Amino acid sequence: MSLTGRFALLGAGVVVTGVLGLLAGTTVSPAGALAALGGRADPLSTALVLDLRLPRVLVGGAAGACLGVAGVVLQAVLRNPLASPEVTGVGSGAVLGAVCATLLGGAVASPLGVLAVAVAGGMLGGGVLWLVAGRAAGVGGTDPLRLAVVGVLVSAVLAGASLLLLTARPQLAGSLARWLVGSLAGRGWEHWYAVWPVALVVLVTAVVFGPVLELLAVDDDHARGVGLAVDGWRSAAVLVAVLATSGAVATVGALAFVGLLAPHLARAVLGRHGADPRAGVPATALAGAATVAAADAVAQFLTAVAPAGDRPLGIPAGAVSAVAGAVVLIGLVRRRSRTVTGGAA
Repeated sequence: MSLTGRFALLGAGVVVTGVLGLLAGTTVSPAGALAALGGRADPLSTALVLDLRLPRVLVGGAAGACLGVAGVVLQAVLRNPLASPEVTGVGSGAVLGAVCATLLGGAVASPLGVLAVAVAGGMLGGGVLWLVAGRAAGVGGTDPLRLAVVGVLVSAVLAGASLLLLTARPQLAGSLARWLVGSLAGRGWEHWYAVWPVALVVLVTAVVFGPVLELLAVDDDHARGVGLAVDGWRSAAVLVAVLATSGAVATVGALAFVGLLAPHLARAVLGRHGADPRAGVPATALAGAATVAAADAVAQFLTAVAPAGDRPLGIPAGAVSAVAGAVVLIGLVRRRSRTVTGGAA
C-alpha cells in the first residue's frame, strides 16, 4: 500500500471513531443522532447532538492529536519507544496545574485559565526534569537515558502533589479526579476553542522539526557530525511536547497511555515509512485522535450498559485508554525482552 493509502486508512479511522462518538450515549439513540445530523430530528435531540456530542468528539480528537504528537516527539528525543508524557514529568506537571486552577476557581478555572496554568505546570515538570538531570551529570545532563530515569521520578513526585491537593479539598474530589483520570464528559465548544489552536501549533511545529527529530532519534554524535546543536534542539523539542501535553491535559485530563499508544499504532499502519518522523508526526496525530475517540465511544457504551445507579458518574475515557495502554505496554516490553535475550521469552 502507498503512503497516501496508509494516511487515508488513518483518516478513515478518525472519521469512523468520531461518528461512533456522535452515535454513542444514553439520551439520544443512534438513529436519533443520525436524524439530528441530517436535520430531521426534534430540536432537543438536535441540540444534544450538535451542542454536546459534536464538541466532545472534536475536543477528544484535538487532545488525542496533541498527546500523540507529544509521545512521538518524546520517543524520538529520548530514543525510547516506551517514552510518553506520563513517564517524563510533563504530564504530571500539567495535571498539577489543572488541579491548582480548579482549586483557585474563578476566571482561572475557565478553559483558557486552566490551559494557561496547565502549560505552566507542564513547563515546571519539564524544567525540573532538565534541572535534575543536568545536576546529576553536569555537562552531559541531556543524556536520553538519564532524562528517562529522572522523568519517572519527577512524574511520581508531581503526581503525589496532585493527590495531596485532592485530599486537602475532599469536597472537590469529583471535579479534581477528572484531571487525574481523564474524561471528555462535559466538554463543550469553549473547550474546543481553547484546544484547537494548541493542536495546530504543535502539529505544524513538530512536522517542521521532523528532520531534527530524525537525527535526534539516531545518535548524538551523528547529529553533531552534521552540524546540529543537539542540546538546544532537544530542549526545543521537549518544549513542543510540554505544550502539546499541557493543551490536552487542560481540556480532558490525563488520558493515560494515549501518548504511548498513538505512535506505535501509527508505525504499525505506516510500515516502513513509520521510521521517518516527517511522516510519523502527522500519522501519529491522526492515530491519537482516533485512539481518544475510540476510548470515549467505548466508555459511553459501557456507561450505557452499566446499572442505572452507576450512570450519573459514567465511565471515563481515561480508564479505557489506561487498560488498552497497559496491554500494549506489556506487549512492547515482552517484545523488547525477546530482542535483548535473542528470542527467549
